[in-house]
Amino acid sequence: MTDLPTLALSVRQPWAWAIVSAGKDIENRSWQAVNHGLKRRGRIAVHASKGLGKEEYESARDFINEILAAGPDDRLRCPAALDLQRGGIIGSVDVVDVVTDSESDWFMGPRGLVLREPQSCTFVPSVGALGYFEWKPADVSVVPAPSKWMLPIGAAPHEPKIIETQGSLL
Repeated sequence: MTDLPTLALSVRQPWAWAIVSAGKDIENRSWQAVNHGLKRRGRIAVHASKGLGKEEYESARDFINEILAAGPDDRLRCPAALDLQRGGIIGSVDVVDVVTDSESDWFMGPRGLVLREPQSCTFVPSVGALGYFEWKPADVSVVPAPSKWMLPIGAAPHEPKIIETQGSLL
């Protein structure tokens, strides 16, 4: 934990996973977000936000898996929603530029933070915020329990698990 940057950016899952573990080299943001403080360059922590809806997850998973299927490791796939860590720091990445156009398959615009050198870390529960924020470790109580739709049919609710994130492809 001592090697993690003090500034973080909260990213919804499974996009946060894709940054740290699947080579997502652009984080798309609105022009307002970039104009209101996201111009900073340098190493930041990647915070996986708490929220995750079923339709949002399925759409992102399909998009991510399509990109991964065309990549060098066509066996890598987006994890099941239940297996995605939420409500804490999952790694770090270098922000090297802000662009309005990119040939990256990950770019959707209108602005993109260009990301390099992702590194996973042991999950650290933390409360997120909009934009860059100074994060602090928190009690595991900030980690959300899985939503009912994430659980196998007939499964009982369970406590969130804290596991190490998968290694990066880069």
